[in-house]
Amino acid sequence: MKLRSGITTGTCAAAAARAATAALVGGAAPAEVEVRLPSGATIRVPVCSVRVHEGAAEATAVVRKDAGDDPDATHGLEVHVRVAWDDSPGITFIAGEGVGIVTKPGLQMPPGEPAINPVPRQMIAAAIRALTPRGVRVEIAIPGGRAIAERTFNPRLGIAHGLSILGTTGIVRPYCKSALRDALKCTLDVAAACGVTTPVLVPGNIGAKAARARFVLREEQVVEVGNEWQFMLQRLSSYALRAVMILGHPGKLAKLAARQWDTHSARSAPAAPLVAELCREILGRAAPESPTTEGLFAALDATARKTLADELARRIRFAVAAQTGGGVPVAALLVDMAGREIGADGDFSPWQ
Repeated sequence: MKLRSGITTGTCAAAAARAATAALVGGAAPAEVEVRLPSGATIRVPVCSVRVHEGAAEATAVVRKDAGDDPDATHGLEVHVRVAWDDSPGITFIAGEGVGIVTKPGLQMPPGEPAINPVPRQMIAAAIRALTPRGVRVEIAIPGGRAIAERTFNPRLGIAHGLSILGTTGIVRPYCKSALRDALKCTLDVAAACGVTTPVLVPGNIGAKAARARFVLREEQVVEVGNEWQFMLQRLSSYALRAVMILGHPGKLAKLAARQWDTHSARSAPAAPLVAELCREILGRAAPESPTTEGLFAALDATARKTLADELARRIRFAVAAQTGGGVPVAALLVDMAGREIGADGDFSPWQ
């Protein structure tokens, strides 16, 4: 079955800006508008509502986000754009309710600016300039956006109080890997811009909590990789790093020792059999019966657990070092579900 494409928040904002400007210029309230995409193609976008405010100095239009068949967190949200005449020339962008503000360097817009990326700004400006050369203020709001932003990468990227107005093509394709990788790259860009040279890469929340509990780290130092280890490790050579730590639960990280760089459960082998095989090799005996690495390690006595976990950490470290090209020292630290250390290998002095 062919999946249906959708439109980005940037396209929604450009469409709403055009509708509001059309109403402001001529008093019309268009039911749909034409938006030019960065590719040069045009699309027709439905408009939910248009209102000219009292005194005819400003107008607001609303467009509902349709992400198609992509699992987009912003699907169905309303993008409200208020356009008002401004005495100063040019177009001034303002973050309304639910639209974020950039607070850290390293992103496409500098700190203090609304989180409206360059391509959406260009699309919005083109939509307005097709109708008027006058100076305008453009305020973009996404009701409910602040709560949804807490479930996105924005807080980790240093975008406060809301969502970003995004889009490089204007179209949402019905898959999310490229968008995820763009967001992951941004976490490294922000870390680098904030002067981080010793990042701690973690699979997710367990590793992030353990990292912050064990080490004194800046917020930007902890980088959540999810399952995209190959993508992230290969990008490290683009940054001036002194050392890299890999920290997390063996249920994910044991897969790195086996050179499984996409650790998603649907695209990689289970970790427990890998650790069980290592147990036979290192300890000379069968691993405890357990379907999980957590249970396997918990069933070992303290000495055996540390021996096995240290060796697993060593193999993870060597695999990661090879994947990054060996240009930066790597340390690996394994924790259980409670965040307690079970094994480690490498030089941790850069984080002491």
